[in-house]
Parts: sequence; structure tokens; C-alpha cells
Amino acid sequence: MKTADVRAMTIDQLDEEVLKLKKEQFNLRFQRATGQLENTSRVRVIRRDIARMKTIAAQKRVGMPEPVAKAKADAAPKAAKPKAEKKAKTAEAKTAKPNAAAKPRARAKK
Repeated sequence: MKTADVRAMTIDQLDEEVLKLKKEQFNLRFQRATGQLENTSRVRVIRRDIARMKTIAAQKRVGMPEPVAKAKADAAPKAAKPKAEKKAKTAEAKTAKPNAAAKPRARAKK
């Protein structure tokens, strides 16, 4: 179930849905134990749905504000650097002298 759908539910609806999913999880466990489980990925999906619903229910009980969903279309793509700039930086890095700290120090004589 999508997060937006879960956030639209009330706390009571969330508790009912968690109970329903736990019953389904119990049935899936028995199917796995008896070798009747065909869709093994369903166990993982149910487990994550339960965790998602419990998390959102806890947030609602505490009174946390709902997070604002980020739209992929709204996000501005990173500006590409011109190739000349990239070449200049790589040339500087190749010609730069190594740090003095990077050189091994001579041992002190006793």
C-alpha cells in the first residue's frame, strides 16, 4: 500500500488494517512452513506494510505534522559544468605538488 493512501486513513482504520495484515502474515507463515507458499515475496511486502502503517499511526498519535511529498518534476536538475572547467581542474590536480603531511617523516635519531 502506498504511503499517501496510508496517511489518508484515520488511526482507527490504520489499527484495523494492521490487524488484518497480521492475520495475513500469520497465514503466510503457515503456508511457508507447510510448503504451500507460492509467492514468497508477499511475506516481505506484508511485513513492510505493517511497519509502514505502525509508523504512520504512531506519528499521528504524537501529532507530528505530515511530511511534504517531493515531486520529481519539481526538483531542478544539477547544472552541468562546462568541459573546459573540468579539464582545467583535472590538470591542476595532476600538476599540484603533494601535501607535506603526506610525505613520510624521518625518524628521530637517538
